Amino acid sequence: MSILDRIQSPADLKPMTRDELRAVSEELRTRLIEVCSRTGGHIGAGLGVVELTVAIHAVFDTPHDRVVWDVGHQGYPHKYLTGRADRFETLRQENGLSGFLKRGESEYDAFGAGHAGTAISAGYGMAVARDLKGESFKVVSILGDGALTCGLAYEGLNNAGDSNRDFIVILNDNEMSIAPNVGAMSKYLTSIQRNPLYNRVRSAIGSVVDAAPGPLSGVGTLVRKWEESMKSFLTPGVLFEELGFRYFGPIDGHDIDALMETLGAVKDMSGPRLIHCITQKGKGFPAGEHVEKWHALPPGHDPATGKQRKASSANSGYTAIFGQALVELAKDNPRFVAITGAMPSGTGTGGFARAYPDRFFDVGIAEGHAVTFAAGLATEGIRPVCAIYSTFLQRAYDNVIHDVAIQHLPVIFAMDRAGLVGEDGPTHMGLYDIAYMLAVPGMVVTAPKNGKEMVALLRSALEYDKGPFCIRYPRDAAPDTVPPAAEIEAIPHGAWEIVRRGSGARDADQAVAILAVGTMVLPSLAAAEILNESGVSATVVNCRYLKPHDERVLAETVRDHHNILVVEEGTVVNGFGAYMSRVIGEIDSAVKVVTHGIADAFVDQAPRAKQLAVTGLDARGIALRSSAAFGLESLRGTHLRAV
Repeated sequence: MSILDRIQSPADLKPMTRDELRAVSEELRTRLIEVCSRTGGHIGAGLGVVELTVAIHAVFDTPHDRVVWDVGHQGYPHKYLTGRADRFETLRQENGLSGFLKRGESEYDAFGAGHAGTAISAGYGMAVARDLKGESFKVVSILGDGALTCGLAYEGLNNAGDSNRDFIVILNDNEMSIAPNVGAMSKYLTSIQRNPLYNRVRSAIGSVVDAAPGPLSGVGTLVRKWEESMKSFLTPGVLFEELGFRYFGPIDGHDIDALMETLGAVKDMSGPRLIHCITQKGKGFPAGEHVEKWHALPPGHDPATGKQRKASSANSGYTAIFGQALVELAKDNPRFVAITGAMPSGTGTGGFARAYPDRFFDVGIAEGHAVTFAAGLATEGIRPVCAIYSTFLQRAYDNVIHDVAIQHLPVIFAMDRAGLVGEDGPTHMGLYDIAYMLAVPGMVVTAPKNGKEMVALLRSALEYDKGPFCIRYPRDAAPDTVPPAAEIEAIPHGAWEIVRRGSGARDADQAVAILAVGTMVLPSLAAAEILNESGVSATVVNCRYLKPHDERVLAETVRDHHNILVVEEGTVVNGFGAYMSRVIGEIDSAVKVVTHGIADAFVDQAPRAKQLAVTGLDARGIALRSSAAFGLESLRGTHLRAV
């Protein structure tokens, strides 16, 4: 039995020698690489915190002591060591382990995390709750994977540092936020700072000089200023000290000895403390330790190369098509710029960055800043495209309303990962953007049915200058092959498209119209064929502009159909269906409108195709929903033959 297989819980780490802990780390890193090559996942960040995770669980009494991980990407080693090794092959699989931290999955997951910057605020909340209840346990928040570019982290530091509460923050600096400051001097300073005798002497001297009488009363201030000046000169920790945290580091986050000694010493202190660890994202990955390239990989990759073992025959993904279109359209528009939040590869904007480096802005994990920065650009005649995942744009909703919409600024929002996102699970679902964007006055809301239409809508957005414009598209392969952007024309503002007309029902009461949004157009067409084979006349309308809607086409549709199904890949609560119900009711209250989308519940991880089927957003589900909602089976007294 390997040393790693002997670990059933973190308690098994405590009696181990340093050499054994190093062996555990080495085997754990190898195991993570092997498993993730089959399951896929965010491998880079986890590989960077293997030794840190081992040391934390060896030093602290988890789960009694609370360990709060920022960004669930860092959590893979933590999951493995906390009783989930036997389920690790189910990582990111349906009914398996989540790819992120999840309170319902384990008592060791003190706080759920999928988005960045939450660990300090959540951990500080736990520390305050502990003190209010008179309990005794440690709280350790691990900030990392670039999260120090996130404003929420600084808000937490500012609040916690002013409290003098027992609270530990570990900064996992994987060279994506703070530049490392290493060398002989920093090692020397670190060895002094974590020495118990030094800390007792430091505290004693502080007490003496602060209480000095008469003419010596100013000595304390002079000593403090001298100490701060020396720290500012010699260490990168002055920012954290000024925020109220005792600073320790930087230390090598892959050195078990340094980690064990530092964590052990800092654990027994009090007040806010911050340990600065330097780590290497992707450490040990056979294909190379690349900070972004191996951030996440799909299942079925070869660890030796990072490439897929089986080449995909699918069309290009929406993300790649969007990125290529940005590059092509930028040639004729020098005032067109692209903005993203630490996701150039994830949003497809990496090619634009290489082609137009002076017109590309990666602002870090700072979505609110990205939106307001874009607003500032727009006031001066620049046309910014904010490429941000639907789930991450939620974090900037106030900025969208206050800084962009109220001022009618022509900012374009490209919302990648809209809809169901598959294995990433609830934290990354893009199910709410239709509802939250429809609620913004003056916001143009669009969704393409395929890749070509996405490029056409991007052209439309660039031509529109009266206010903000958003485009939502999925994490999926496009159903079509897309020509160059120069061959694609813009879509007229607010124009819908009737993609299928019903076969001619005798009256409107026996006809169905499906108002389909974006990705739902093609499955709605397939559902219409199923309905047609069962004798039901079905019209399908491509509602590519959700707002403003096409008043002429809608009026025609309502006139000819008294049964209307609105299908959207998003929440039905305040979504497009709810919006159309109100609008259609004002046109003809006798028309029956039924919404079909994601119910008022979170959707768990599974392959995207499975999620679509389970939620009834495939052809079969749409046909069944139409049948059940409008009593269509009674038209011929038979069941839908193709369902």
